[in-house]
Amino acid sequence: MNNVLRLRSIAKSFSTRQYSPKYILDAENRQLYEDIFPDICMEDIKKLWKSPPQCIYAGFDPTADSLHIGNLLVLINLLHWQRCGHQVIILLGGATGLIGDPSFRKTERVEIDNLILKENIECIRSDIKNIIVNHAKYFCRNHQHLAPIKILNNIEWYKDMNVLSFIKQIGKYFRMGTMLGRSSVRSRLESTSGMSFTEFTYPLLQAYDWLHLHRKYNCLFQVGGQDQMGNIVSGYDLVTKCTKDQVYGLTLPLVTAECGQKFGKSTGNAVWLSPTKSSSFQLYQFFIRIEDANVEKFLHLFTFLPVCKIKKIVEEHFKRPELRQAQKILAEEVTILVHGEEGLFAAKRASAVLYDKSIDSLAKLQADDLVQILEGATIVELLSEPGISAYDLAMKANCFKTDHDAKRIIAAGGFSINYQKITNPAELIVPGIHILSNNISLLRVGKKNYHVVRWL
Repeated sequence: MNNVLRLRSIAKSFSTRQYSPKYILDAENRQLYEDIFPDICMEDIKKLWKSPPQCIYAGFDPTADSLHIGNLLVLINLLHWQRCGHQVIILLGGATGLIGDPSFRKTERVEIDNLILKENIECIRSDIKNIIVNHAKYFCRNHQHLAPIKILNNIEWYKDMNVLSFIKQIGKYFRMGTMLGRSSVRSRLESTSGMSFTEFTYPLLQAYDWLHLHRKYNCLFQVGGQDQMGNIVSGYDLVTKCTKDQVYGLTLPLVTAECGQKFGKSTGNAVWLSPTKSSSFQLYQFFIRIEDANVEKFLHLFTFLPVCKIKKIVEEHFKRPELRQAQKILAEEVTILVHGEEGLFAAKRASAVLYDKSIDSLAKLQADDLVQILEGATIVELLSEPGISAYDLAMKANCFKTDHDAKRIIAAGGFSINYQKITNPAELIVPGIHILSNNISLLRVGKKNYHVVRWL
């Protein structure tokens, strides 16, 4: 009950926050943007930032059926623009997703079937809408004053386009020397796989997206990850040459794993935004595990907390860093944005099971929930029998390969039931102690080998 009350208090504090033009749109606070292009126009950019409504967009290709935390950084940045009164456009790549962005890839992307692409788009649209709703519900007291975010699909302006007209009207603005000079293109051309003409055309399509949005919505800004700078510059060149209007590109830092590797779909280490691909617990734990050296930066990048509040959180954190208070606040803020109040509650309950070894929390979970929390755990269904011993249970659940291993490890204290060590193999299994009220027993061998018993 205490956890429920605390989470309701957290959600209430989120929903009562004021929002106003704030530091993240201050061009002098460079830690929040990796690059601002062109840098020589900084004074003009400042004036535009402080003169809403401007229009900004970011694009997301549907190469998977969910976005990930690297994309979340871009979405949060867009939400800051919305909070400041600007018009935000989120562009889904129904067309560009068919081509595939070759930037910094070693090989060509696998072609996506049209049906799968459409399904991916709808899943991503659902991810985005969920975050937009949670942002308004938990982080904005006067959310009715927010300008609605437009979610568009670039297939709408490509599906009936004449290829000859596109090559003649758009292709003429691109210089081969410039395109071939990009590091991402050079590395592919020098590799054994090379680069197809299909991939080579990708920057033209993304550039035209910006031109189209500029003509229709007067979109002056594009934001993306640092790996998108080359494509953003292509868009900048096209828009300025075609219209003679000044536009601006912004890039955000890439979110990386501890080893420095980029998080993403193709690298196999993504933390997804869809609850069907990554649970709220997995998202929560990713941010709980952020290193102390990065926690302040992540509080700036991934939350809507004021600068003064972040400074205070960090100061308090480093008085007792082992408590990870800054990481907990960061994880709570991000999890409720992505998964809502229920998701945050589930993540904290799962964390209590795994790290606090809370029996009360364990008794509230289903077997399937436990398997998701305890990666690699197996479920075993057993009939409840009177007089079953700890040794019998361990062997029926396939915890040990041999009788000798079972007796040796149990006697040495390497076996536990519901986090309680069992050292007597003959100890009888008692309902209410070894079998919880949810008809589950959690068996552990060593430190990480879990078996979930579901009693029938």
